Amino acid sequence: MRLFIVIVLAGVLGLGGAGYVWLDHRFDLATPTVDLSIEPGTSAREVAMAVAEAGVPVHPALLYGWFRLSGQSRQIRAGSYELDRETTPRSLLRKLVQGEEALRSVTLVEGWTFRQVQAALKKAEQLKPDSQGLPLDVLMQKLGKPGVHPEGQFFPDTYTYSKGSSDLAVLQRAMRAMDKKLSAAWAERDPKSPLQNPAQALILASIVEKETGAPGDRPAIAAVFSNRLRIGMRLQTDPTVIYGLGEAFDGNLRRIDLQTDTPWNTYTRSGLPPTPIAMPGKASLLAAVQPAASKALYFVAKGDGSSHFSAGLDEHNKAVNKYQRGQ
Repeated sequence: MRLFIVIVLAGVLGLGGAGYVWLDHRFDLATPTVDLSIEPGTSAREVAMAVAEAGVPVHPALLYGWFRLSGQSRQIRAGSYELDRETTPRSLLRKLVQGEEALRSVTLVEGWTFRQVQAALKKAEQLKPDSQGLPLDVLMQKLGKPGVHPEGQFFPDTYTYSKGSSDLAVLQRAMRAMDKKLSAAWAERDPKSPLQNPAQALILASIVEKETGAPGDRPAIAAVFSNRLRIGMRLQTDPTVIYGLGEAFDGNLRRIDLQTDTPWNTYTRSGLPPTPIAMPGKASLLAAVQPAASKALYFVAKGDGSSHFSAGLDEHNKAVNKYQRGQ
């Protein structure tokens, strides 16, 4: 009897030791990485089967037994995961319980147009192109803003997402971020601002974004346009003309372009254009609602990224001769 007990205990200890070693034994993957997708509502048994079906060389029953024995089988989270050759049964469960999803990222850059945003989303790795090809009105309806033009409605930032996510989800997050940033900026607006609502602030901010060479010039540039709006002077800003030309713009802005009327041509039309012309960042949003205390109505690029600001036309013409014509 004693001998039998000793044999049983040795067997139990042997199995326990083998099990302990197995928990920290790396899976022998045939490829460098394996993608694993767990849908909401998937049971622990189904997760174990999904792991094996994804290409991990492990028996589902053995893996399920480990999930149950750990006491954490009910804590496994849905998501998209990436397993590599360093993954063990122990680290796999930790990853699934902690929700360490395989994330990718896409960056939307300040000053980009919506066309550029779409191009970036199309190139983004493992992102479903659900927005591609949708008419703009349908797209904005899906995002919850029917009747709103998409230009400028998304905040420039880096957004992470799970592999296989929809690009509509990224756009939704970027849109909510812009709504939040714009609302915060509008709440801090100068009471003397000629802007009448947040939509106008967004439009002006987009112009400031495209006109700014030196970051520190943003408030001064916003002041020029605010001063012009206040007295009914046309904005006469090249980026709006370029935006109105669309794909017809070949990189060379001609005099005839300035004279050709479009809804965005601020040389031929007074006031702000009908929509933003790009995505403004936080600094441009704040500059639009908090312009510098300035009487300037003109500015010209100095050639080093910064601008020279003038209150009168004579001074402006002199600055143009100096910085643009070298006279």
